[in-house]
Parts: sequence; C-alpha cells; structure tokens
Amino acid sequence: MSAKLHYPFEEIPEEGAAIEVAPGILWMRLPLPMKLDHVNIYALEDGDGWCIIDTGFFSKRGVGIWESLLSGPLAGKPVTRILVTHHHPDHIGMAGWFQGRDAQLLTTRTAWLMARMLVLDEQDAPTPEAVTFYTRSGMASDILEKRRTERPFNFADCVAPLPQGYTRIKEGDVLQVGQRTWTVRIGHGHAPEHATLWSDDVVLGGDQLLPSISPNLGVYPTEPGADPVSDWLTSCERLGQYATDDQLVLPGHKLPFTGLPFRLSQLIENHHGALVRLLDHLSEPRTAHECFLPLFKREIGGGEYGLALVESVAHCAHLYLAGQATRVLGEDGAYRYTRV
Repeated sequence: MSAKLHYPFEEIPEEGAAIEVAPGILWMRLPLPMKLDHVNIYALEDGDGWCIIDTGFFSKRGVGIWESLLSGPLAGKPVTRILVTHHHPDHIGMAGWFQGRDAQLLTTRTAWLMARMLVLDEQDAPTPEAVTFYTRSGMASDILEKRRTERPFNFADCVAPLPQGYTRIKEGDVLQVGQRTWTVRIGHGHAPEHATLWSDDVVLGGDQLLPSISPNLGVYPTEPGADPVSDWLTSCERLGQYATDDQLVLPGHKLPFTGLPFRLSQLIENHHGALVRLLDHLSEPRTAHECFLPLFKREIGGGEYGLALVESVAHCAHLYLAGQATRVLGEDGAYRYTRV
C-alpha cells in the first residue's frame, strides 16, 4: 500500500475553464460561498453529448458559469445526462435546470427523494423540532436565540426545482458512459446512499472519497437518532476492497489523487482517533457543544459552528449507541454524555 497520496495535477481549472484529467474526462470547478469555496464537476464524453457528474449551486452566477462552460470547453455539445452522487445542494443544485434542458437525471433513490422533499420544504423560521434538536445538542445560548427567529437555510435557496421523474442507480449497477464502463458502489455516512463510480483506472468519488479533508458526518433534526459515524466507518472498510494504489480518484472537492487504499485507512484511523479523544473528554458530563476541542483540535466559531455541532452530536451519539457512553437530559434541555 502506498505510504502517501499523490496529486497528478498541479493546476486547478479556472472559472469557466476545464482540464482534461483522463481521456474523455474534463475537470471543472464551480464556486461555493463558504470556507470550502468550490465543488468539483466532471464532464464525461458520452456519444454526441456529455454526461455531467454533479452540478454546483443553482444561482444566477452558477447559471452564467454553466453557460460559459457549455459554449466553451464543452464545445456546444448537449448535456444528455446528469449523474448526481448525493443529495447535498452543492452537488444537485443545478440538476433541475439541466432537466429543463432535456437532460436525464441519474441518482440514487434516497438522494432524489431527500433532495425533492427538502427543496419543497421551505421554512421561514426553524421548526419546533429543530429548536428542540439544537437545545438538546447544547447549542450556545446566544446562537440558539438568534436561530429561533431568523430564516434558516432552505434547499430552495440554491437548488433548482426538481421535476417529477429520474433514473435510479443502485449498488452493483453497470453504466456505459462513452468508452468507459462504470460500476456503482454505494457509501453512507456523509450522505445516505451516496453513489461512487468505479472504472478500471478512474474512480468518481463525490464526497465519499476526499483527499486532505474529511467529509462532514452530521446528525440533523430530520433524523435525530442516526449514527452516521458507524455508517461511515463501515462504508470505508467495504469500499477499501475495491481500491488500488494507481486508480485516479476524482473527488467532489480538493484535488484529484492516487493512493486510495492509504486514504481510506487514514479516514478510518482519523475517526477512531477522534473517538478515543472524545471518550477521554467524557470523563465528565459534556454536551455536544462542549466537545469541539477533542474532536477538531481547535476552537470553532463563525460559519463553521453549525457543521461542527452536528458532527459533534454524531460522534457523541455514536458512543452512546455503542454503549460506551451514557446520555442524560438535563434541566436545561441539553443532553450530557459521560463515558461508561
């Protein structure tokens, strides 16, 4: 097994441009208005058109960039298929826009159902269930009071309406795109039923297979009893049986890389290490809010707070569900976890 990752491409594609990373595969980037400021998009030659892997946010800027890509590096050929790896808005945001231009949407059943449900579920204020969830997580009181009244993030803010109808992909499916044959492998943890695609020498990894950063593993008000950490660790172990050192992995963020077996073992070890540190920290009762330092090794604030909190809940809940910690609901409405 390789002792490190390798990054074959030193340059990143400029806005509206593309880099060919393998025969018939173009790499593009679309901007995101957050600390992780981009999402990777791939275009696969597919007969007389293109199959696009993931799409970016739906916005005026996103539409403008796509128009430039379509007339520029995509050479005016139509997008006939869009394959979305998972339901998060930076990946499915423009899918409905492409469907409106006669493209076929391929994704997993869970991804389509989650995205369509969430884009139709527009809220002007947090639901009572969401407020309860954040109270039980021990959310900082000043942040919670602000969230009680402000408009929350809605999928509809950056995801185009999804029309009825899509084509389902599932574990073990074999897809022919251009000259390549791809096998669908499903992962869980970061998102339910996340699709990855494997050919002989190239892997389309989405957010399941990222270099240099670990994808967010969060518990949310929509499924407060979930255990994404367990789902994630199981998926990393299972996908590892298909990984080889020389596969070119095309991830949803950061740089294309090789050395996937090492990266999967690293991702597993990183979360096991975080759980060991967290158990030690839970020698005294703690809320999820009070567990940032052992998990992330630094203080958390600003725009990172929300994602950090749901990931902290996920790790605390994993220990609780595994019988390694107890959970008690305090008079303030927050759960406190203690090592068994």
